[in-house]
Amino acid sequence: MRLGLLGPAMDQAGALAAAARALRERLGAERVVYLGTDGALDALVRTWAEELVGANADDANLMARATAACLGADADGIEAFLLHERQRAELRMFESLAGASTRSVELIAGKVAVMLYDKADLVEDDILPATILVFGRSRAPLIKQVGRRWFIAPGSFPEHGVLTIEDTDGELRARRYDTQFQVIEDVLLEAPQSLKMRALGAG
Repeated sequence: MRLGLLGPAMDQAGALAAAARALRERLGAERVVYLGTDGALDALVRTWAEELVGANADDANLMARATAACLGADADGIEAFLLHERQRAELRMFESLAGASTRSVELIAGKVAVMLYDKADLVEDDILPATILVFGRSRAPLIKQVGRRWFIAPGSFPEHGVLTIEDTDGELRARRYDTQFQVIEDVLLEAPQSLKMRALGAG
């Protein structure tokens, strides 16, 4: 599984759009989470959906769109409608934090990851079970180990803002990308050596 992370857009809608497309089409992300609180990614996804299927491009209006598009359509018209609706449904891979004070809790390769906007809002209940703590409010990117935990931030646009966390056969890696979406930092998210030594000696 490859999770894409986008930092706050900082009014750089064009850079955010390019990064979201790159994560999906070039970097192979299966999910993308936006760590800003300005609704920029939601607005972008709404625009893309409307370009595919027209206004009122939500699930609630699916039947109305189907009736309007397919009632008098030929086979090619119906196939085009279905294709656009499938492409619209694929946009669900893009998610945003629900709010500035909310957090999303994920399980990645058996490790708890907590994602939120501002690391200052972390509380003990967040930190204790977590191996990975991801936050959005940071101009500069960060991949840093503190004890047994990893603190990760993609940084903000336009200079930074794109990062992935990938699970490959139980091995977690964080990769940071430049503005041309080339890898500029690749970090294995492993436990500290002292913890691994204790684990080896436990038996």
